Amino acid sequence: MNDYEFGNLLLQLRTKSGLTQKELADLLQISDKTISKWETGVSKPTTDTLKQLATIFNVEVSTLLDSCPKKKKNIVHKIVITGGPCAGKTTAMSWIQNAFTERGYHVIFVPECATELIKAGISGTTCKTVIEFQKALMQLQLQREAIYEQAAQGINADKVLLVCDRGIMDSKAYLSELEFSTVLNAIKKNEVELRDNYDAVFHLVTAANGAEEFYTLENNAARTETIEEAREVDRRLIESWNGHPHFRVIDNQTDFENKIKKLIKEISTFLGEPEPYEIERKFLVEYPDLAWLNKTCKKLEIIQTYLNSKDGEEVRLRQRGSNGHYIYTQTIKRFISDIKRLEIEKRLSQSEYLDLLMDADPTKRSIRKTRYCLVYKNQYFEIDLYPFWNDKAIVEIELNDENQDIELPKQLKLIREVTDDPNYKNSSLADIK
Repeated sequence: MNDYEFGNLLLQLRTKSGLTQKELADLLQISDKTISKWETGVSKPTTDTLKQLATIFNVEVSTLLDSCPKKKKNIVHKIVITGGPCAGKTTAMSWIQNAFTERGYHVIFVPECATELIKAGISGTTCKTVIEFQKALMQLQLQREAIYEQAAQGINADKVLLVCDRGIMDSKAYLSELEFSTVLNAIKKNEVELRDNYDAVFHLVTAANGAEEFYTLENNAARTETIEEAREVDRRLIESWNGHPHFRVIDNQTDFENKIKKLIKEISTFLGEPEPYEIERKFLVEYPDLAWLNKTCKKLEIIQTYLNSKDGEEVRLRQRGSNGHYIYTQTIKRFISDIKRLEIEKRLSQSEYLDLLMDADPTKRSIRKTRYCLVYKNQYFEIDLYPFWNDKAIVEIELNDENQDIELPKQLKLIREVTDDPNYKNSSLADIK
């Protein structure tokens, strides 16, 4: 059964009929928590119950069954492995293949488009302008990823890992803001949809930054950068991806083998192997300098709405983006400890998002906040400013290890850590008092 598709249909039928979850539960002689589980895709009703639902909503049983396909759709995770020149991507791909095949994934690799074009004689120097080259590169990448993603949906496997050898936002690192905007207009796309089209992005830092003795041009015919140029490309690549909901930077603080092992661990954490835990720490800081934020960080707009949910669980909707371009997600969180929780996230269409808003928790207001994303010493910080505070802000960081060291930028003046303070959770800030 496609639980989410059925859950959305049930929500629409119930809302249209003017029934609350409790009223529908009473008609079926079950608990309202069961209705909530169905609508959020956590569980599914029996065939007999489907017949009862069809009678209540005056629809054909087939209407409900159509949203419950017999064949379960496989799960496709689409990730990007990017990085500066001579960062170890080739070796990383081999490790990813071995590690996740052993964990039951069918692993598919989308080849790097830039190298293919350059080897074929198409580059920024052979084209009339760098804009023409990057436009061709981005169009090729979009078409190739669409084909691979469509094929991945048809793979006979429960779990599919689609690994892109570089992502489309890598192009931004080789263009000025005006040039990049020109290319976006030419291909009729916006930055939010291109950047956030991937489920996660993992950046491997160039050997030219921290492992200079291993930097070489010999193992890639398309690589021409000096050490200084490689560092600059690496910096611009990180800047290009800044703002993605799940962006991780893998540095050279350890030897190369442990660098790749760290990458595998980060991907495993993202995939939820063995379970989708999120480890997060949260800090209260003095209100930051806006000029510094706007100069250093990627700015996003977020609206977060909480839905009716059962005890020990939190269901929220999020609209996230900038300049009128947004992505929509539903997140279900189950709390394990103060800093550790089980998290399940689903991307939504705009219409799905608007439908689910009908089940908003009436005891909570929607939270609006401005988020500034910052990569500092290869750690990814999210700085949230709320319209009802003018003297403080919240800084969050997601970790793959509860004991991981954290160093805040000196521009952020720490008041105290509030990871385990319920008063500073977004769900608490949303309470209508």
